[in-house]
Amino acid sequence: QLNDANSKEEFARRIGDRAKRTTKGEWILGGDWDETKWSPQVIPTRGLIDPLTPDTPVFVSRYDGHMVLANSVALRLAGITAQTPDPPGGVIVRDDQGNPTGALKDAAMDLAAKGIPPLSHDQRLHAVQRAMQHALSLGVTSVQHMDPDYADVALYSELRQRGERSVRIYAAPLITDVDDQAKIGIRHAFGDPFLRIGALKAFADGSLGSRTAYFYEPYVDQPSTRGLLSDEMHPISLMRDRMLKADAAGLQICTHAIGDEGISTILDLYSEIVQAHGEADRRFRIEHAQHMAAKDFDRFAELHVIASVQPYHAIDDGRFAEARIGRDRASRTYAFRTFLNHGVRLAFGTDWDVAPLDPMLTIYAAVTRATLDGKNRNGWFPEQKLTVAEAIEAYTMGSAFAEFQENEKGSITPGKLADMVLLSQDIFSIEPEKIRQTKVLKTFVGGKLVWDANAGAGRN
Repeated sequence: QLNDANSKEEFARRIGDRAKRTTKGEWILGGDWDETKWSPQVIPTRGLIDPLTPDTPVFVSRYDGHMVLANSVALRLAGITAQTPDPPGGVIVRDDQGNPTGALKDAAMDLAAKGIPPLSHDQRLHAVQRAMQHALSLGVTSVQHMDPDYADVALYSELRQRGERSVRIYAAPLITDVDDQAKIGIRHAFGDPFLRIGALKAFADGSLGSRTAYFYEPYVDQPSTRGLLSDEMHPISLMRDRMLKADAAGLQICTHAIGDEGISTILDLYSEIVQAHGEADRRFRIEHAQHMAAKDFDRFAELHVIASVQPYHAIDDGRFAEARIGRDRASRTYAFRTFLNHGVRLAFGTDWDVAPLDPMLTIYAAVTRATLDGKNRNGWFPEQKLTVAEAIEAYTMGSAFAEFQENEKGSITPGKLADMVLLSQDIFSIEPEKIRQTKVLKTFVGGKLVWDANAGAGRN
């Protein structure tokens, strides 16, 4: 865990300490590092950790999941050299001589990841069980799992069959696998109250922090790039064909898009689908929808696209966004109020494990927009703040609507599933700054107590 490593020296020291405890053939994974917390804010290189890891492969992710640092051992195992071309939708970061520095962005990460030994069934099962207990401890009763592999879906099904039904899952595998669901007739929201499929996750671009989100104009702090379209978008006609096939099969499309041109490009594709197949209750989603072009708020509304957003990113990225893209573009960043003013449906989530899973932090972020560095106590672009009621609506009914389940959950209403929490304080009546201090005392799923803070563990 490297997120709280506040210097490149501390980052390297922790990796070196971990290397001393590894066995032969074991990889050092994980990471969650954030160079914006360092001074100077520099992307780490393999030269920083190679002397500490001479025989141990290292593959540690930036906290946004769109960049990794691989050491020389990992690069050698992957066959990545100065002659290796950048893959479509990815970048092998290089030094002035053209040699890989060890930093790999987006699709380039896959080149090195191929050599990582897979987890065993029992390891994966244990991880899922721990994740579900963590969710329940925070009052999270439903999860929308974006881009799981089919082994993950099989684990959810196994737990359901074993009676370990505690967190409701809506799974959206990658759109590259569109044929797997389309050919057997699965449609959106197929399944039962504890496990549903019928959605597909696509990727348009990368992230702001890794400078791979795709913009119309260059990054202010790195004018040589406008970001990247994902490998799935090379060529765009391939993404168009997959989306058309998914829509024809009745599958919901959920697309990661962060930069303004990345978002616009996906809206263009969604518009083409409507023109080709006619009006329908599709509930297109754009995941993140962070940096908007002014022209596209109305297009969201016209196409009935759901803005599936994660407010915690606003108070995190708000630390550095203006330095990355300038104040004008930042003013249309995490523009929750503007979305609502244009009649766009919001669905809140967390993007865990990129960001904390705690819903109280998400609501706090939407209501205060107070950045994590303490420099915007009255809110970063405060005109975009929401009320507590609006934030809860987006988190509950908005997210239920986003998975075609607004008649089954999302509110405490007779006939619905009775998923609810007991909180330590009334978040409607306290000062907004205190919302993040709120704790979950009890969590109920289907009217059954599944988490009791006083007991110190979940109940099934």
